[in-house]
Amino acid sequence: MPPHSPSAAGVPDEGDEPSVPPVRQALSDSVYERIKAMVMDHEIAPGGRVGIEALARTLKVSPTPVREALARLESDGLVVKRTLSGYRATQLLTRQGLDELFEMRLLLEPRAAALAAEHATESQLDGLERIVEEMQAHPSPDGRYASYRDFAALDQRFHEAIGQAAHRPLLADAVERLHAHLHIFRLSKVLGAEGPTVTEHERIVRAVLRRNPERAAEAMAEHLTRSLERQLEDGETSGS
Repeated sequence: MPPHSPSAAGVPDEGDEPSVPPVRQALSDSVYERIKAMVMDHEIAPGGRVGIEALARTLKVSPTPVREALARLESDGLVVKRTLSGYRATQLLTRQGLDELFEMRLLLEPRAAALAAEHATESQLDGLERIVEEMQAHPSPDGRYASYRDFAALDQRFHEAIGQAAHRPLLADAVERLHAHLHIFRLSKVLGAEGPTVTEHERIVRAVLRRNPERAAEAMAEHLTRSLERQLEDGETSGS
């Protein structure tokens, strides 16, 4: 009898990558982004039912990639699955919810920035600088998700990169799981805020690069406080 082979038993050899058909993955990603845009732009109303069959017909795809997309959006906190009633878009943050979100961020992220100043590797420092440079080159969003998607993604990458550079896995995971940027941009686009945001990010990076934990924490706290103020100002002007 020939020696037992893991591959012959259906177990991939070390170094093998899971086989995911590229076309299927591209379709799954495309459907995810299209439904995400519908939620972010309120084409699917906050609290509204998200029908799998109806979305499949609208997007001209089978129900399978729609189900896959909704599972990803559930982990993002943008939809919720309820027994017997299927998926619904999550409600928008209330004023109390916004305050609590920033309260959590102010507890976590200044500490992450201080630790990043102490522990970030050279490659992580380079990565933070690259993200800020990309944000500087990004055009101003015009209010639609398609316009601000990349800027929001860079914003999220920046804060998650700070968490990773802290070298505290539980802290980094907590920062990521807040999904703060999705909830905030869905609530209000805060047009014109990209300039102050990038400037504030630059201050954080400078403090981290100088290995100054106290200043890094202060710069992050200042950024989050001003971000909340911008949200509240925008809410007042929009009547919400």
